[in-house]
Amino acid sequence: MPHSQLTQQLKETLQLAYRQAIDADNKLDELKKAGHGKFSTIFTQEEGFDARSNRFSPYVQELAQEMTQLPSEGEALAPALEKLVRKLGVLLQTLQTFKSQTK
Repeated sequence: MPHSQLTQQLKETLQLAYRQAIDADNKLDELKKAGHGKFSTIFTQEEGFDARSNRFSPYVQELAQEMTQLPSEGEALAPALEKLVRKLGVLLQTLQTFKSQTK
């Protein structure tokens, strides 16, 4: 897949994650008001995120920042893409699990 198509697909997936994160953060706010959701972070350091938050939006922002800093080509591109895609997958999977468990 050409780099431009891959970048476009990643942007679209990140936009989807952003919309899901807003919904999930709203649900977390509701749960917190009800006395639930007493945790300090969603992801551990082992999942690769630098952000530490009890909301999803900062993790999406971290991925968006990484996306803007992706190398355009060369040897550094593949590892950077792999890291970004892995973290995006973890985020989307967690958002989906959260959504299905809070219905």
